[in-house]
Amino acid sequence: MRAPTRLGIALFAAAFAGLHIAGFYVPALASPADGSTCFAAAERIDAGESLSPAEREEAHQACRRAISLTASVLQKYQRDEADFVITGKRHKY
Repeated sequence: MRAPTRLGIALFAAAFAGLHIAGFYVPALASPADGSTCFAAAERIDAGESLSPAEREEAHQACRRAISLTASVLQKYQRDEADFVITGKRHKY
């Protein structure tokens, strides 16, 4: 096995630093909790509770992330319906 050269180490360090810096500009990633947040907000609205604009926006963004996380067409539909309850608008694809 060949020993790493200075150029190889420098290139690796530069690539690693570049990826680290680029990570600061990556939008929020979806998590499994986003689906729960989305459905919980929709259920609160269906129950007659009113949400603040900040809560609505947070729930809307959680629904969008949850839709992007799943590959299931049925789950995408369910989350899109929950998002409709939250925002009152259909998403244009």
